[in-house]
Amino acid sequence: MLEALQAGFVLLFQWPALGYLGLGILLGLYFGVVPGLSGLVGMAILLPFTFGMEPVSAFAFLLGMYAVTTTSDTIASVMLGIPGTAASQATILDGYPMARRGEAARALGAAFTVSAVGGVLGAIVLAASIPLVRPLILSFASPEYFMLGVLGLTMVGALSGASMMKGIAAAMLGLLISTIGYADQIAIPRYFYGQTYLLDGLPLIPLVLGLFALPALFDLAQRGGAISKIPQDAVAGGVLRGARDALEHWWLVLRSTVIGVYIGMLPGLGGSIVDWVAYGHAVQSAKDRSRFGSGDVRGVIAPETANNAMKGGALIPTVAFGIPGSAPMAILLGAFLIQGMTPGPEMLTSKLDVTFSMVATLIVANVVGAGLLMVGARQIARASFVSGHLIVPAVVLFVFMGAWMSGNNLGDWYLLLIVGAAGIAMQNAGWPRPPLILGFILGPIMENALSISLRAHDGFEFLLRPVTLVLVVLTVLIVGFTIWSQMRRKRAADPARAAIQGGEGALSDPRVATPVDILFLALFVFAIWEAIGWPRSVAMLPLVCAVPGALLCAGALWRDVRLLRARSGGAPPPGVPGTEAFDLSAATFFLLWVVGIVVATVLFGQLVALPAGMAAYLLLRGDRGWKLALAYGVAGWLFLYFMFGRLINVIWYPSVFLG
Repeated sequence: MLEALQAGFVLLFQWPALGYLGLGILLGLYFGVVPGLSGLVGMAILLPFTFGMEPVSAFAFLLGMYAVTTTSDTIASVMLGIPGTAASQATILDGYPMARRGEAARALGAAFTVSAVGGVLGAIVLAASIPLVRPLILSFASPEYFMLGVLGLTMVGALSGASMMKGIAAAMLGLLISTIGYADQIAIPRYFYGQTYLLDGLPLIPLVLGLFALPALFDLAQRGGAISKIPQDAVAGGVLRGARDALEHWWLVLRSTVIGVYIGMLPGLGGSIVDWVAYGHAVQSAKDRSRFGSGDVRGVIAPETANNAMKGGALIPTVAFGIPGSAPMAILLGAFLIQGMTPGPEMLTSKLDVTFSMVATLIVANVVGAGLLMVGARQIARASFVSGHLIVPAVVLFVFMGAWMSGNNLGDWYLLLIVGAAGIAMQNAGWPRPPLILGFILGPIMENALSISLRAHDGFEFLLRPVTLVLVVLTVLIVGFTIWSQMRRKRAADPARAAIQGGEGALSDPRVATPVDILFLALFVFAIWEAIGWPRSVAMLPLVCAVPGALLCAGALWRDVRLLRARSGGAPPPGVPGTEAFDLSAATFFLLWVVGIVVATVLFGQLVALPAGMAAYLLLRGDRGWKLALAYGVAGWLFLYFMFGRLINVIWYPSVFLG
C-alpha cells in the first residue's frame, strides 16, 4: 500500500503530468470564479482533450481543474452574493454580509485556508477509506435516499430566514418545479402547456443565476455604492485574520471535513447538499447562533471545508465501484473509458498507483490553488470597495453567457429573466431562496427513490426501516427544535432575532410579501388541480409537495396580512445589511435593462447586445462619461470574442439582422 502511494506521487510529479496538473489548476480557478461555470462545465469542456494522454496526465488535468473550482467559487459568493458553483451556495449566507461589512479579505482568507485543509484531509480519507466504504454505500437504498433528501430540505428550510413556514414552503416549491417535463415513471409530460422547451425540465444554471445573480446585481444597482458598507480604512480584519479564524475553529473544520467526505460518497447527492448540511451543523452545534446569517465567519468555514473535502469522498464510489458520487464524477467515468480502464477491482489492485496519483492530485491541487488565491486575496477583496455601478455591467456579461452556455437556447435567457424577477421579489418578501434551489436539485433523486420505495415496500412501510426511521426522527426533531427556538426568542425578545435580520430570507417588506404569498399559494393550488387527473405514479411527488406547500403558504399569507395591517405599509428598518426598502423605480429600470439586452440579442446577437448593454448601463444608471462607457463596451466585446468565441467556441445566437 505504501509503495503504491509513493509510486502515485512519483507518477504525478513526472513530466508532462505535472504540466497538465498546473494547467488544470489555472483553468479550474477560472471555472470556479465565473458564475455559471463550474467543475461540471469544466469537466465537459476538457474531457475531449484527454484523448491521447497518458492516464496519470489525463486524470491530473481533469481532477486538478475540478479540485479547485470549489475554492475559487468562494470569490463570487463572498464578493457578489452569487454562487460561483452549486457547492458554494451556503457560503453566501455569511460570506456576502461579511463583504458588505468590509470584511471580504477576512472571509476569503478563512475560506481559502479551510479549502486547502478540507481538500487535503478529504484526499487522505479517500486513500484510507477505499477498502472500508462498501458496507456504508450499500446500506443506503431508495428509502434512505428519499428520507435523506427530506432531512436536507427540512434542515435548510427551517434554518433559512425568520419564517420556518416560508423556508419549508420554498423547498416544496423547488420540488414542484423539478417535476416540470416528462415523468420518469411514465412518459407523461407535466406542467409544460405546449412549450417544447419545458419537456426536458428546467435547466439548473439559468435557474441558479436567476435566483441569486440577478437579485444580487439588482441590489448593487439599487444602492450604487460599493459592496462594503463601511470605509476601507475602517476595516479591522484581513487575510491573516481569516486564516487565524480557521485555526481557532479547528474542531469545526475537522467535523465539516468528515461531513464533506461521507456525504460526497453518497452517489447523486455530493455537491448538491454538502455545503448546506455543513452549514446547518455549524448553526446547530454553535453555542452562540446570533450572528449566523449576518456575517459569522463560522458560516464560511463550515461549507467551504465540506465542499472541498467532498471531492475526495465523491471519488471513493467512483473509483471503487464505478458509481459516480456526483455529476462531474460521471464525466470522469468517461475519462476512464477513454483510457481503457475500468473502475472497481482493477483500480484497487493492478492500477493502484494510478488511483493514488489521483489522491496526490487532489492534495497538490488544493494546496496550490488555495495558495495562489491567498496571495491575491487582498487585491480581490479591494473590489468590495469599488462602486457597484462599475461591477454590475461586467458581471451581467458572465451571468448571461453562463446561462447561454447551459443549452445555447434563448429560452434559457427567458427563464433567467423570469426567475430573476421572482428572486428579487423573494429577496424582499422574506422568502428564502436556498431551499427552493435545493428542492429543485433533489427533486428527481427523491421522486425516483420514492417511486421505487413505494413499489418495493407496499406503500409507506419503508419509513419503518431502521436507518430510514432514524432519519424521520431527526427530521421531526429539527422541526420541533426550530419551532421551540423561535418561540423562545419571541418571548424573550432575544436580540439574536434582530441580528439575524440581515440574513437570507429575513427581510420581509409586507407590501411585497403579501402578493408574493398569494402568487405562490395560487401556484400550489393550481399544481394540485392539474395533478389530480394524472396517474398515481406521476402525480405522487407533485401532490406530496404541493399540498403541504399550499398549507404553509396560507399560514405565511395570514401572518403577512396581519403584519401589513399592523405596520400600515411601513418599510423595513434601515441600517441592517440587506434590509433597504424596496425601490420600485430601480427594479423597473433594472428589469427593463436586462430585457433590453435580450431583445437586442434577438435583433443583433450577443456580440453587439452585451457590450452595448454594458455601455448603456454606465451612461444611464452609472452616470459615467461616454469615454468610459465606450471603453467598457469595447473591453466587453474583446472578452466575449476571444474568451467565449475563440477559446470556448460558443455557438452564438443567430440574430435577425446579423445572422
